[in-house]
Amino acid sequence: MNDKIQTILSILHDLYPGADCALNHEEAHELLFATIMSAQTTDVNVNKVTFTLFQKYRTIADFANANLEEFMEEIRSTGFYRNKARNVIGAANMILQEFGGNVPQTLEELVRLPGVARKTANVVLGTYFGIPSGFVVDTHVKRLAFRLGLTTQTDPVKVEKDLIESIPEEEWIFGGHAIILHGRSICDAKKPQCPVCPLIVACPQNGIPQ
Repeated sequence: MNDKIQTILSILHDLYPGADCALNHEEAHELLFATIMSAQTTDVNVNKVTFTLFQKYRTIADFANANLEEFMEEIRSTGFYRNKARNVIGAANMILQEFGGNVPQTLEELVRLPGVARKTANVVLGTYFGIPSGFVVDTHVKRLAFRLGLTTQTDPVKVEKDLIESIPEEEWIFGGHAIILHGRSICDAKKPQCPVCPLIVACPQNGIPQ
């Protein structure tokens, strides 16, 4: 681990001790389905929906047996609700039929589920199971990784490859959560607060107008 990475991680640990996923959940399947629904919307919006959704659908079987049209309406406010509803119900059925009713605990198995790519799989494995399967790359991580000079890539899979090659595995789970929090609170997409950002000491501010 080079000095720059060490500095960034040290600052992030000071800023966001105990950083965790912002999606409300108690069970693995709740986190999985919430993450599927979080595409192209905010965690705050998803939490508003799941507050009542998780009271109605308590088990994987409940989701698998949900009425598609009714479920679409229940998650409409998350956007792209038709595809998300099909993916959640489809994933629930696949978990019951192929994985014995248990959310898979490997990336290879998780990405077989409808609506699940590497980001969602990494969120579930890291957050719920504590398995550092990779580095979560959402829009915030992608933006900050570029600004911090940790990657020159734009494809999330290639960004993740750069991050896991430079950041120690034991920091992958925390690092993903902390960078997301920093992107939300300080390193905004349109108006980054560079003058008050503690990471400025290690940041080349790539892509930010000087």
